[in-house]
Amino acid sequence: MTRHLSITPVVICLLMLSAMTLAIVLKPQQRLADQLPPLSLAKAIPEQFAGWDIDKNIVPVSQSADVQAKLDELYSETLARTYSNAQGQRIMLSIAYGADQSGDGNQVHRPEFCYTAQGFQLISNIIGDLGTQYGTLPVRRLLAVQGARNEPITYWVTVGDKATLPGINRKLNQLAYGLTGTVPDGMLVRVSSIDRDSTNAYKLQEAFIRDLLQAMPVQDRARVAGRFGA
Repeated sequence: MTRHLSITPVVICLLMLSAMTLAIVLKPQQRLADQLPPLSLAKAIPEQFAGWDIDKNIVPVSQSADVQAKLDELYSETLARTYSNAQGQRIMLSIAYGADQSGDGNQVHRPEFCYTAQGFQLISNIIGDLGTQYGTLPVRRLLAVQGARNEPITYWVTVGDKATLPGINRKLNQLAYGLTGTVPDGMLVRVSSIDRDSTNAYKLQEAFIRDLLQAMPVQDRARVAGRFGA
C-alpha cells in the first residue's frame, strides 16, 4: 500500500518561513535606523497637547540596577510620562524603542508578560482596532489587576514603518524587511490608566492617542504609529 504524504497548511507556513529566513541570512543587512534621522523620544513626544500636560507630581518609579542594565541592552531609548488634564484625569504613556528588531532576542517585550511578571492578574486580553484621523491602528487591550489597582491598557508595536501586534504579523513584517537586506527598528507604545470603569478608560485612552498623534509632526508620527495606508 502506498501512503501519500499530507502537507498541512501549518507545514506549508513553516516551510515558507524557513525559506524566507534563509533568504534573510544570505542577504547583506543594513539597519533602517541608520538610514533615518536620529530619534529622540523626549523631543518627538510633545509635553503639552490638546489640554494634556505632563503631571510633574507623578515621579516615574526608578528601576533597580540589574533591571536598568537589561533595559539598556534591549532598547535604544525609553520614555515614561504621566499626563493629566483639567478634569484631573491621568494617562500613563510608556514607549520603548529598539534600533534592531530583527529577531526574538532583541524585540520589544509584550506588556502582558511584563505585567504578570510583576504580580498582576490579566483579566482580559483583546485584539481590536483604534480608528484615528489618519487611519486604523491595530491594538491590544489588556486589563491588569493587582489588589485594588485596576489598570486598563492599550498598546501596539511597530516594525519599521508598519504598526502591528506581537505574533505572526510582527514576524512577517520582520521577514519582509529582512528580504530587502534591512534590519528594521521598532517600538512598543503603551497607554494605561487607573480606573475601575474599564469601558470609560479605554475611551479616554483612545481620545488621548488621537490627540497625541495629531500633535506630532508627520515624520515622528510615522515612527510612533507607522505610515497609515502604506
